[in-house]
Amino acid sequence: MSSEKARDRGRDRQRKRPTEKETFKQLRIMSYRGTLRACARLGRLRSRFGSPGVSRCGSRALSSSSPAVSVDFEESREAYRSKATLELIRNLLVLKICSYDVLVDHNKEIMDLSRTLLGQKGFEQLMKMTFYGQFVAGEDHQSIRPLIQKNMQFGVGAVLDYSVEEDISQEQGDTESDVLMPEMGSPGAKKFRSDHQDGATGPYFYSDEAKCDQNVETFMKCIKASSGSSEDGFTAIKMTALGRPQFLVQFSEVLMKWRCFFSFLAAKQGKYGQEVLEQKLDLEQLQAFLEKLGAEGDVRAWFAGEKLSSSGTIDILDWNRLIDERMKVPDLLVVPNLQSGRLEPLLSKFTEEEEQQMKRILQRLEALAEYAVENSVRLMVDAEQTYFQPAISRLTLETQRSFNTHRPVIFNTYQCYLKEAYDNVSMDVELSRREGWCFGAKLVRGAYMDQERRRAAEMGYEDPINPDYESTNRMYHRCLDYVLEEIERSGRANVMVASHNIRTVKHTLRRMNEMGLTPSDKNICFGQLLGMCDQISFPLGQAGFPVYKYVPYGPVSEVIPYLSRRAQENRGVMKGAQAERELLWSELVRRLTSGEIFNTQSL
Repeated sequence: MSSEKARDRGRDRQRKRPTEKETFKQLRIMSYRGTLRACARLGRLRSRFGSPGVSRCGSRALSSSSPAVSVDFEESREAYRSKATLELIRNLLVLKICSYDVLVDHNKEIMDLSRTLLGQKGFEQLMKMTFYGQFVAGEDHQSIRPLIQKNMQFGVGAVLDYSVEEDISQEQGDTESDVLMPEMGSPGAKKFRSDHQDGATGPYFYSDEAKCDQNVETFMKCIKASSGSSEDGFTAIKMTALGRPQFLVQFSEVLMKWRCFFSFLAAKQGKYGQEVLEQKLDLEQLQAFLEKLGAEGDVRAWFAGEKLSSSGTIDILDWNRLIDERMKVPDLLVVPNLQSGRLEPLLSKFTEEEEQQMKRILQRLEALAEYAVENSVRLMVDAEQTYFQPAISRLTLETQRSFNTHRPVIFNTYQCYLKEAYDNVSMDVELSRREGWCFGAKLVRGAYMDQERRRAAEMGYEDPINPDYESTNRMYHRCLDYVLEEIERSGRANVMVASHNIRTVKHTLRRMNEMGLTPSDKNICFGQLLGMCDQISFPLGQAGFPVYKYVPYGPVSEVIPYLSRRAQENRGVMKGAQAERELLWSELVRRLTSGEIFNTQSL
């Protein structure tokens, strides 16, 4: 609390100094002050929240003598005890169909043809009997309750997701920012132009602010349903539903310019190739370098309020505070544009309307977080495409600072197929240590690989994805081990291991046993998609581990884009689901030979 008071006093002093205000105007970053006040407003809510029912942030007593917990993932009877025989048959059929590339590649055309031949009602009935019935829980929060409650009886919770998705249109995309980033050996700003041509269906369609408010109401209904159906449950939200997606693209560009400028300066000081938190800028060298570029002012004044190390250096987190708190940032805030050969402002000025958009997104996030706290539900902020993700992570971080002080309420999602995944995780964990809030994360491999690689090739920037699946596995385990070590050290982190990879699940269980971390601690949970990998989810749940199914719901006609996207995203998982199909066949044969064909789903 003392650090918060100090920051508040610092802000008060800044507001009383008109000369600083004049300086900000000269720097063309005056427009960010409104955003900062909205962020600071969240900070004043930090001490208000805390509720039972969810694992709390704080130190834990580790027991080195805790018995090792093992889970048998090969026992078909235990894995599919909750499933009726017809569900097993549907599961086999759907998994087999999804293993054929030609069917996945043309899934939209096939569905359109089916709708034409069967009519809308016939098509919807077919979908409910097959793909919709396999991967979607129901049409509304009432119809999904029986499935959620049944899963809860077998120890499996729910992450509710109202999965109505639409893409950003070409017309809307034409209005976005086209500012180019100075060439610093990093991907160009063109990476942060939303993709309008490949049919991605992740982002919400933006029509107006009223639609965003309606999305908030939908998420609140989802939170309420999660509270009433699943103990310690989650609700998934998408940031593109809370504001204008093109603004998130522009804000992401600003954030990446700032981070790339730090990397550029670190490379100039011989720090290239070091881990991101090990890169430290010497202020004297920084001063000299910027003066050579023609900048004026004292760089040390930027960090006058910071507790700098005795060596007079700063790291990336100190650097980021210049954006977070808008301290004294004089004329040095310029970078060389190698195309024009001139110094230009690093941060573009936001318009008054763009500032208002930022404030409204933060207000909507705050309202959802408050409602989640009231209902003892946690919020899972979904990852989206890389041209949105820096802004999404930044806004999520701001909300975590405010609401994760006592327990992890807000979880950010980290896509480990990205080359920068470990940097992102390690930076956020370290920031949570310094500022004293609870780190909450969902680790996934990633959902937009084909799209991201195609865009990188078309637009001429470096592929952000790890080169192969094994590289992604190594990145996932590296990020996971880092968070597990933080849990072992302090107990101030929570992680959801959202994976269909049995090797990753077994790796987690092994590391938990080595560290003395038990299921009852509830710092570590597991997650899989509804309709996939029941042979992982249900044995974990019955062994006492916190495990959740990602449960989408919504009207059949409006969830079709979600089903199409899932088919594209998970084609690798579907094709590699041979072990799952074999286990399903094994259970079907067992029921036939033992006379249990009419399984009663007993506990």
